[in-house]
Amino acid sequence: MKLLLGLLSTFVILHSSFAAQPNVILIMVDDFGYECITANGGESYQTPNIDKLAATGVRFENCHVQPLCTPTRVQLMTGRYNVRNYINFGTLLRTETTFGHLMKGAGYATGICGKWQLGGELDSPQHFGFEEACLWQQTRRPPRYANPGLEYNGAEKDFTHGEYGPTLVNDFALSFITKNKEKPFFLYYPMILTHNPFQPTPDSPDWDPTISSENKQQSPKHFADMTAYMDKMVGRIIAKLDELGIRDNTLLLFLGDNGTNTGIISRFQGTDYKGGKGTTTSHGTHVPLIASWPAMIKQGRISKDLVSSTDFLPTICAAAGVKVPDTVDGVSFLPQLKGETGTPRDWLYTWYSPRQSKDMAVKEYAFDHRFKLYRSGRFYDLNADALEQQDLASSALASDAAAAKAKLQGVLDKFKDARPAELDREFEASGKGKDKPGKKGKKKKAE
Repeated sequence: MKLLLGLLSTFVILHSSFAAQPNVILIMVDDFGYECITANGGESYQTPNIDKLAATGVRFENCHVQPLCTPTRVQLMTGRYNVRNYINFGTLLRTETTFGHLMKGAGYATGICGKWQLGGELDSPQHFGFEEACLWQQTRRPPRYANPGLEYNGAEKDFTHGEYGPTLVNDFALSFITKNKEKPFFLYYPMILTHNPFQPTPDSPDWDPTISSENKQQSPKHFADMTAYMDKMVGRIIAKLDELGIRDNTLLLFLGDNGTNTGIISRFQGTDYKGGKGTTTSHGTHVPLIASWPAMIKQGRISKDLVSSTDFLPTICAAAGVKVPDTVDGVSFLPQLKGETGTPRDWLYTWYSPRQSKDMAVKEYAFDHRFKLYRSGRFYDLNADALEQQDLASSALASDAAAAKAKLQGVLDKFKDARPAELDREFEASGKGKDKPGKKGKKKKAE
């Protein structure tokens, strides 16, 4: 009898613990800037499901990430600035601790689906804390859209009957959610959409299920279709949470991984807005961020607080009650989700280097809501010059600009010696910083 009571007591404690911990879903769209969301002022695309999230959650107006895919993913997953742990494009150092590790250690079921691009080892997702995985570009790079090639927990699977990669990945997400509905889960969903090649989706009038190449039917006109399909996939996630009755206690975070492709020009708040992927202007780093958690967020709100891609790990961990390593740079914005003041950032810091082929150029800068200072000394008033065309470094500055410049210089000084020398030595030793024979002057195309 005592044993039975003990087991019952343990069950009640565990059940109460699970009930107190929210599910967490982090959705990140590939090559998708702030200007693409209708709720943000976008005028070119239809995003009804995301707009509804914004209307019932929190919409952030000042979330900035890295200008390119891998650098953002490394910061997002580790909560650490690239200056500390980034070696080269397509690599996440296996010595790093990710939010997958931390959530799994706290008893969460962990899954990842979508685009990987962080190391080609068969066990990469599991090594970084994800128990289940459905990924594109893990050990190979097959087509991603029509008739794609995916890897399920490292096992390659090719589809040849008109299947669509983003739908297959979304199916995995829905299955993972359903399977784990009775316990807390963490799903990281780095979408394949809306990255080029810009091809028709199954909802496009010119959809062709026989396509098996990334070089066919490419046209920027399909970006609108791909955006609509991405929104549709987000809607399927929300509908599944509602169907299972777990929406209220699920924290859903939605963001982009960098600015929109430079070949895309959108209408935004009455003007043309050119995508800035790969550039360090706001067009390359400013992305949408929307959070929904019905149990904690009761109405639609807008936050103007600065948010970095390093801030997601501590925010997710704070929501789950998980201790964050001391080495993390990010700042939790969980209080802002709850309507509290929290500890909003006064500045954002960036160390950025794609590190592809011979490209070792480093751009390092700090900025606040108005001003931006590069390590090189370049200084800009972002309110008047969003595209950074007028360097104020040699100009006589008003008192507010001078004070901001001094503050931002203090930020850069904090990180003067933050780069471990062994990272650059490892990059050089890898040979990835040198031209290959017969390939002089050519660089691997960034994702």
